Amino acid sequence: MNKLRRLFWSSIALLTLASSRSWAEDWPQFRGPNASGVYAGSHRLPTTFSHEQNVRWSVELGEGIPSPVVAGGRVFTTAMVGPQKFAVFAFDESTGKQLWRRELDTGPLPPIMPPNSHASSTPAADVDRVVVYFSTLGLLAFNAANGEQIWHVLLDVPQYLMDWGAAGSPIILDDMVIFDQDDDLAPFLIAVEKKSGQVLWRTERAEMLAGYAVPVICEAGGRKDIVIAGTGKMKGYDPATGKERWTCNTLLRTIMTSPVVRDGVIYISVQSYGDTERILKFALLEWKDTNQDGKLTKEELPKTFGAKFDKADANHDGYLVDKEIDHAFQSPTNMAGGGSIIQAIRGGGYGDVTKTHLAWNLNNRSPSNLSSPIVFGNQLLVVKRGGIASSFDAETGKAHWETKRIGNLGEYYSSPIAGDGKIYLTGENGFVVVLAPGPELKVLAKNDIGGTCIATPAIANGRIFFRTREKLLCVEGK
Repeated sequence: MNKLRRLFWSSIALLTLASSRSWAEDWPQFRGPNASGVYAGSHRLPTTFSHEQNVRWSVELGEGIPSPVVAGGRVFTTAMVGPQKFAVFAFDESTGKQLWRRELDTGPLPPIMPPNSHASSTPAADVDRVVVYFSTLGLLAFNAANGEQIWHVLLDVPQYLMDWGAAGSPIILDDMVIFDQDDDLAPFLIAVEKKSGQVLWRTERAEMLAGYAVPVICEAGGRKDIVIAGTGKMKGYDPATGKERWTCNTLLRTIMTSPVVRDGVIYISVQSYGDTERILKFALLEWKDTNQDGKLTKEELPKTFGAKFDKADANHDGYLVDKEIDHAFQSPTNMAGGGSIIQAIRGGGYGDVTKTHLAWNLNNRSPSNLSSPIVFGNQLLVVKRGGIASSFDAETGKAHWETKRIGNLGEYYSSPIAGDGKIYLTGENGFVVVLAPGPELKVLAKNDIGGTCIATPAIANGRIFFRTREKLLCVEGK
């Protein structure tokens, strides 16, 4: 009997260990663990594949561009499945079998600019919960196993001067859900209890303009900070209270990329159109001044900005001109302009760390305005429109090689991912270029996944999950 008991408990221990190993290789949010884009698992990853080769499974979805996430043996994603119908899906990671599907009515949808989609936010998940965001619905949490809705937190519908549309994604930090909504009207950062949906704190980010950076966690100086890249400033917040701990005033006007963190250093690459003098006023006059008279009328702007317009219209003549435009929508304390930067910022500071914690900064070095950087080994790599990539030493910022073509033209909205000694760069045209890491550019393969791809792929347990506009595809090596 004692022998049988020992055998039973040994079996349970082995099963528990196997499960924990599997879950340790999960990809629980946008770009995986802490938005790094790096798969640290031990499984081999395929070099060559396509929509027909080395495909483990594929499923049809609706329309959307969120990245897939993987947690506890399940793959989660979302899609628009009707004109005002939003769906959340769960699939078995190994077989692609649909485990559950939940549909929600969105109500009237706000304007949106292609190639964005109303289904754009990437879920965040763990073994128990999957949390999704939708512009008109706010945050919703579902039971990861059966899709039962657990809670719903209604948020302000984000407003955009340029009708870009929502694309922010939540993350899960310990027992909290963290979500940043940087829009042009009333940006904020919020923390919600993961189990109950109770709002724990909300921090206004009044200096920010519309942006899409995902929150990342930086451990430095003996503590954790929630770090957000926003207009003009990288900021660190206390996870317990939401209070700002530090700011580095070195960023640009428009932030569509997300930072990555390694060993207490935060890396960011940003392209914001124009030079340092191109503040928001010049973009508004270019895109919203329909008769090009150098003035803005209330009719030329979204209705939701009427109150801001009236407040800035100092002489009440019905027009915004010059400094009236400057101060109507962009904070006078944060008049950041355009340009291109790649930076490394040390975490762990307090107050204004602009002069003390900026480790290195590269100006006008051809980063992307949409694709985030990746740090893999000691290499920081960026890719942009035209299939042009650059590589730098992560510690010093010294260039390995710059603005070299990787053999696939077109747009790059997807961000690089890496694992098993390979870097994967996914173009909008559906071709995935596989690079060898290192100081020399070496292309290993070019693979066709058979559809338009805006979303960043996911990696878990030796499999890569690609999301095209309409399909979810799982590939693996032999």
